[in-house]
Amino acid sequence: MNRQIKILGIVIMLCYFAAFLKLNQIQVLQAGAYNDRPENTRAQLRDFNKPRGDIVTAEGEIAATSVVVRSELRYQRAYPEGELFAHVTGYYSFRLGSTGVERVYNAELTGRTPSLQLHELSGFFADQSSEGDVVLTLRGPVQRAARDALGGNNGSVVALDPRTGDIIAMYSNPTYDPNVISANQGEEAVAVKTLLDAAPSKPLLSRAYQERYFPGSTFKIVTAAAGLTSNKVTETTPDYPVVQSYTPPLTTRPIKNFDGNLCGGTLFVILQKSCNSSFAQMAAETLGPDPMIAAAEAAGFNDAPPIDLTRPAISVYPTNFGSLVSTPEGAAPVYEDTPALAQTGIGQNDVAATPLQMALVAAGVANKGRIMVPHVMSEIRARDGAVVGSYADSPWRDSMSPENAEILRRGMISVVTDGTASILALPGFDVGGKTGTAQLGLDPPQSHAWIIAFAGPAGQAPTIAVAVMVQGVDGASGSTGGRVAGPIAKQVLQAALMPG
Repeated sequence: MNRQIKILGIVIMLCYFAAFLKLNQIQVLQAGAYNDRPENTRAQLRDFNKPRGDIVTAEGEIAATSVVVRSELRYQRAYPEGELFAHVTGYYSFRLGSTGVERVYNAELTGRTPSLQLHELSGFFADQSSEGDVVLTLRGPVQRAARDALGGNNGSVVALDPRTGDIIAMYSNPTYDPNVISANQGEEAVAVKTLLDAAPSKPLLSRAYQERYFPGSTFKIVTAAAGLTSNKVTETTPDYPVVQSYTPPLTTRPIKNFDGNLCGGTLFVILQKSCNSSFAQMAAETLGPDPMIAAAEAAGFNDAPPIDLTRPAISVYPTNFGSLVSTPEGAAPVYEDTPALAQTGIGQNDVAATPLQMALVAAGVANKGRIMVPHVMSEIRARDGAVVGSYADSPWRDSMSPENAEILRRGMISVVTDGTASILALPGFDVGGKTGTAQLGLDPPQSHAWIIAFAGPAGQAPTIAVAVMVQGVDGASGSTGGRVAGPIAKQVLQAALMPG
């Protein structure tokens, strides 16, 4: 009998141990997988039946909040400014999930981070809840200036602080109203999103950081950086010939200056006049592929920017120009695709960039060659206003040396004082810029109008860098960037530098 009792006891203990292991496997090891299963709505029901923190601008303006509704789900997300911050906040929907800040900082907004839970514990007797507020780096007045200046044009504006990576404004058009997608009436939300997904203009995608475009002549700043970094270009050499066009090796098709203009000279002159012939020759004959690839990747091309938003696009610079054909004495090696290399020197061919990437190019020049990690979160605050976390500014790329950045800083300022970006001039401020016109075709002629810039109080470090892209502008004149994108950039600079 005792032996049977012992055996029974062992069996019971083994069963208990097996149940213990299985319970821990489900609750610990497989908890994430079960929570992520589409049919499991318990986590969603929990989240939509408790408060969620606000998303607020740098000035404290509410960009996203939770409101009480009378339905199975107690709370619904609301966006008081509608489309203004939509591509940054994203949406938060019971049926459709989340995007943007709502997704990236979900743990903070729901109060599931250790810092917020500890803060809740410290205020236990005050009946304090744990959800956190996300304070953005965006400034409402600058965001509105970007929207108003862009108007009905398709395109994007990005403005950031080159010293920290703080994104001050990020606006794209077309956009959308996140209130409709975030409505708890699931069928309506799904129907609206289906229509937005099918729209050719793709309003759910931010043109600022999720779409790529030919950067045109704004990329000449990267080409110039390649020249300076390789020590093959200085302020005074080479002195490129004054011509209407340049024909690269291995082709008979010339690369023409805009409007058939005569153009050439040393670095600052060809920046001021935006000489296609000179920068194409610089890429193809002065430099060759390796310095161009190195400079583009040092600026962030061919890598996703580490921005705290969802699905950033990778800006692209080609890395394969075919086999070596010859090595002319005193010139760069000639490769099979050297004609394509020449086109990349002016931001055409297979070069494609987001407006965010081109804003970072300008920021690198403004910040002594260092590109900081771009970000939209500034602080995490508990509901009582206490700061429980903040973004730690950090470098992302060293795009060039401080010495070469200083040369390009002065060069870009000369483009404003004596060149194609004169529209950007602001009394009392040092402003540098570079215009760009990316031709799309000639039937009918269309182009993307670009401008990149930086600015700050005279004699001081720049405090803002900006990129503006206006999509599909009629015409393909070399003045398109300054004429179309320039006034938009100027209004954004004024809003940031001269508030009120």
